[in-house]
Amino acid sequence: MAQMLHAAGRSASKDSPHRIGTYAIALHAKDEAHLREIGWELFKAGIRITLVHEPDSPWNGSLMAIGCPPMARDKIKPLLSKLPLVR
Repeated sequence: MAQMLHAAGRSASKDSPHRIGTYAIALHAKDEAHLREIGWELFKAGIRITLVHEPDSPWNGSLMAIGCPPMARDKIKPLLSKLPLVR
């Protein structure tokens, strides 16, 4: 969960400020390969993504989370609606 928070924070910028009513949603990927597939789909859709790697991992910087800037639900929901919420 800490990596998810890093991704959310890093994905925010002056170009995409948080507004009242902005929500962060944590979704679950099956594994690192699945997370990379999700990132590729978001990138192909023109969504700016922030990748968070764990440099201290024994797996040489494993991809741990992806952050996206705040945006309208109708733009991102079709790409991520099949992923389960982290509970």
